[in-house]
Amino acid sequence: MKKPVARSHLALLLASLAGAASAEAQIPTDSHINFSPLPENGFMRIAIADPGNHTWNLQVSHDLIFWYEFETIKVHNGRFAKNLHVLENTPRSFYRLNFDPVLQAGESRVNQALALPSTPGNYALPSLPAHFLTPQVIAQDNTPADNPVTDRAATLGRVLFYDKRLSANNTISCASCHQQEHGFSDPRQFSIGFRGEETDRNSMGLTNAKYYERGHFFWDERSQTLEEQVLEPIQNEVEMGLTLDELVTKVSAERYYAELFTLAFGDAVVTSERISLALAQFIRSIISTESKFDHGRSSNFSNFTPQENQGRRIFNGQGRCDDCHGTDNFVSDTVFNNGLENPYTDPGIGAITRRQQDLGKFKTPSLRNIALTGPYMHDGRFRTLEEVVEFYDSQVVNHPNLAPQLRNNNRPIRLNLSEAEKRALVAFLNTLTDPNLTTDPKYSDPFNYGE
Repeated sequence: MKKPVARSHLALLLASLAGAASAEAQIPTDSHINFSPLPENGFMRIAIADPGNHTWNLQVSHDLIFWYEFETIKVHNGRFAKNLHVLENTPRSFYRLNFDPVLQAGESRVNQALALPSTPGNYALPSLPAHFLTPQVIAQDNTPADNPVTDRAATLGRVLFYDKRLSANNTISCASCHQQEHGFSDPRQFSIGFRGEETDRNSMGLTNAKYYERGHFFWDERSQTLEEQVLEPIQNEVEMGLTLDELVTKVSAERYYAELFTLAFGDAVVTSERISLALAQFIRSIISTESKFDHGRSSNFSNFTPQENQGRRIFNGQGRCDDCHGTDNFVSDTVFNNGLENPYTDPGIGAITRRQQDLGKFKTPSLRNIALTGPYMHDGRFRTLEEVVEFYDSQVVNHPNLAPQLRNNNRPIRLNLSEAEKRALVAFLNTLTDPNLTTDPKYSDPFNYGE
């Protein structure tokens, strides 16, 4: 008897929505409602996709004559979902969803819009292993003296990072192109912007962005600081499409931001500079220290398999990988032309400096969580780590600016690794994956989407 109830729910909800569309209130543009039965328990699931973050009125009836207010639904960050069921002491229940313009004047508080803990997460003082406390690693920290990470401001940055209102049509957030489950990168070769257009470069992972001594960001290092970098995608005409004035207006319009800005900065004033500071703090807090490599660091990697240890020796020896991916952060203190092609379709840093000697040079990303951040290179040309290893083994192209680390007798290096050695090198790279980072709640989407 439960399945017919679910089908009744579905028929009624669809009819109610159609009726609402023809009444005095039009369904908001770009809003989509989906009702689907749950056969295993006879329930109905309602899912609302609503970039405008509107308020909806859900009503219930047991006879299709008398309707009662069941719940007022405020959509946050573009979507809401909830399971509906037959009410107690009734043979069946019907639901309908209405859009009422009068309800749109309501505002959301932090505890309504966001699923934040009562005590903020520990962003400012993370517990670091000993190998992150060496002078060499500490020197890589690019945190400026005037923007140290604090728990409250990083929490604000986390909300901003996931908020799709930071784009012109409320469809794209920073997290759209920097996804936690993919090491804060994008599994697409090129990310999709707010109008459906592709970006011109692959999205770089953000793990351990704090530990890059040069402190410059983007593949071509055009941003001098992280604080500068975080505002550029928001203003980019392909990515998010807002001016800074529009950004401030949209963030100021959300009531819960007044609470968050007050906690972070002492008052509710929203400025683009404060948005920049908070976003940079959140990104610098994204630190990976729980990989298999980290756990083995203090025991000479006794936790590694023989294949993984072989790959580690190749990485630091015959493969010469550590020449460009040094320290326990597996990052460089300079930029390189790594011989992808000649001539370069994308001039990289050379387009910024206008110097011939910089053509084809790009920032060297950290290899932490590298198994999660494919596809690889600035243009995402390699889908797998196996393809990357094959490239460095035998496919590096000669170029006047080719990095010295990739030359041998003024010719592109050839590693001549065996197939077993290549597999071992990939196995070692997989030990740099931190599974905790991909699920850590303090880095996750904080918005309340219902159930």
